[in-house]
Amino acid sequence: MTMTTSTENKSFWKQFQKDLSCFLNLCILTFLLGLLLSICCERKENLKLQSIKVNNSWGYTISNNKKIIIKQTVIPAISEYKSFKSEKEALAIGQLVLKKMESNLSPTITKNDLILLKIRI
Repeated sequence: MTMTTSTENKSFWKQFQKDLSCFLNLCILTFLLGLLLSICCERKENLKLQSIKVNNSWGYTISNNKKIIIKQTVIPAISEYKSFKSEKEALAIGQLVLKKMESNLSPTITKNDLILLKIRI
């Protein structure tokens, strides 16, 4: 009777190890499948900068997949309500905002940014 218990014990552990191995393989496969799906289905940002005419001055928009997410019709970081004097100026600030967004930084503009980009205030 002791022999039978020992044999049954060994058989149980072998079966347990097989089942555990199958379970771990299934977990690894599920993880890899989930990882692959998240990589394949990752939403790609398609950011696009465009200038816009605002009365006799300029502004810009930044869109993501044709949906406008930023519409800037006035010069940021100043206390006055003024638009950009030229399309080039609007696009220069828009390009800076776009670069910040693509780098996962805050898209805020400072007075120093305006000075460095020679934006006429």
